[in-house]
Amino acid sequence: MRILYFSQDYSPHDFRFLNSLAETEHEIFFLRLENTSRALEKRSVPYKVNQVPWVGGDKPVSWKDYISLANGLRKVVRQIKPDLIHAGPIQRVAFLPALIGFHPLVSMSWGSDLLKETDRNAWMRWNTRFTLAHSDWLVGDCLVVKDKAISLGFDPQRISLFPWGIDLQQFFPQKEQGLKERLGWEHEFVILSLRSWEPVYGVDVVVKAFIKAIQREAHLRLLLLGNGSLAPEIHQLVSANYLEDKVSFGGQIGQDNLPTYYHNSDLYVSASHSDGSSVSLMEALGCGLPVLVSDIPGNREWIELGKTGYLFTDGAADDLAQKMVEVYQQRAGITGMKKNARALAMERADWKKNFQVLLDTYEEVLRGTKSKKI
Repeated sequence: MRILYFSQDYSPHDFRFLNSLAETEHEIFFLRLENTSRALEKRSVPYKVNQVPWVGGDKPVSWKDYISLANGLRKVVRQIKPDLIHAGPIQRVAFLPALIGFHPLVSMSWGSDLLKETDRNAWMRWNTRFTLAHSDWLVGDCLVVKDKAISLGFDPQRISLFPWGIDLQQFFPQKEQGLKERLGWEHEFVILSLRSWEPVYGVDVVVKAFIKAIQREAHLRLLLLGNGSLAPEIHQLVSANYLEDKVSFGGQIGQDNLPTYYHNSDLYVSASHSDGSSVSLMEALGCGLPVLVSDIPGNREWIELGKTGYLFTDGAADDLAQKMVEVYQQRAGITGMKKNARALAMERADWKKNFQVLLDTYEEVLRGTKSKKI
């Protein structure tokens, strides 16, 4: 099978999909819509994956570029003759093969495309409906994505769901020395945040909550990884409250080094306002780390209160602060939660097992396409 994997940029998630696809018997081609300066994968495209040169892929794109991009995609299709195109996110990527009428098209939601972008304006609502109407199948990572697609008229029988999952041999429970000691925090309770510093991920809420929580519990510390457009506000909040010695800015961390940060933390926090099945949440669970996350549908699919984690009211810094304090005060009794977190990750977040769903979907789509042609 000749598969054209078409994505918006080249992220760590893309690397993982391409790396796993490269290990199959299929011939894999990679098409990149744009090249931006945002947090992207530093590793080379995996061996055996053919990166396709075309009119896009070397700079940011805007909607005015889509006519030339559509023409460019037609040339790519004529050149490589794929048996199937796997494309996502929905509006900015899968829209293009839908626009040129390519079949079979497997569109993949990245979560926020359906959950947030769809309702941004009339253009995005039309774009989403058009793309779904011209897709042969939809792949998503959680029930809330499926429900949204169904509400837009997509056939539930043509939806495959699987959490993108993690490498359970990379993310596992371990007490690791070094990072806490270097920070001078070996006797402190470390809260880890590693979502991107963009409005949708609520890192500003995490910082505001921490400012309130540390006034009640002096042994709390905040480890902030990542970066983004909210950086000026985040740094201002920390400096204005004289918390430079209580907050550590770790910057962008490569995937291979992430386990060290989970192993040296006591609580994972995410205040994201919209999520599918969050990979960083699954990584934390895989490492047996207690988690405290916003009460949104994507997170509720993973959290059983008091057993696998905790929830707080989305956007509510006061509630998050209260929960930070409560978890710290109950820290001696969370051994069972650590075991439950790891067990849940092993059951539902195994990337190697979950990835097979995608391969089965490809086969199902091709069988259905061939039957229509007969």
